Amino acid sequence: MIARFGLLTRKAGLSEAAFDHHWQHSHGPIAARFPGLLAYWQHRVVDRGQFGITHARDRASALDGFSELHFADMASMLAAVRAPVFAPSLVDERDFLEDVRIVACEKHVVIPFAPGDGPAIKRMTVLTRLPGLSPEDFRREWLTTHADWVRKWPGVLGYHQNLVVDRYHGSRTESAAYDAVPVDGIVEFWFRDRAAAAATYASDVVARTQEHATRFLDTITPYFVETRRIV
Repeated sequence: MIARFGLLTRKAGLSEAAFDHHWQHSHGPIAARFPGLLAYWQHRVVDRGQFGITHARDRASALDGFSELHFADMASMLAAVRAPVFAPSLVDERDFLEDVRIVACEKHVVIPFAPGDGPAIKRMTVLTRLPGLSPEDFRREWLTTHADWVRKWPGVLGYHQNLVVDRYHGSRTESAAYDAVPVDGIVEFWFRDRAAAAATYASDVVARTQEHATRFLDTITPYFVETRRIV
């Protein structure tokens, strides 16, 4: 399965409320018609603070939302963006988006999201690897060593790793250079609430995990989001 994330920046001069309304009520129904689409979420950014992270943040990127579309494989994803029903989505983007960067990812479920009977909040984080570190070394450190650390974290309701396998900017079918979309992974974390998240990040095991992160990550850029499912 391929998770296709859109890293969205709203159009200059457009309010957050207007951006969100257009995304949900105009763009959402268009994208929902893509052939081969298995699932579609919209994650609206509500907080851009580091919140417990001492690592460097990518200051060049201030996102307003993440789209997340699931397809069976890369061939299905590319078939969708080549289909006639995709063209109206590109036209609609002009009305509410300043920039769209796309990453196609392998999704790795480390801790399945299990909210139980209580509420839950979600945090999504954009990762870039250290300069000079190969994609293969990043994959090994993140999917194996780092994942093992996070499995020990208290208070986590869910943890997914989305490993970038292709990038797009401008063209939705021709791969972009790494410098155009310098993203190596997207994290999905779920916690009960802000207090639970704060307690988690104050723990010793998180401190040790962040020390490991300095060995393979250049920037860690988290966002709290509010999520709605469209499909």
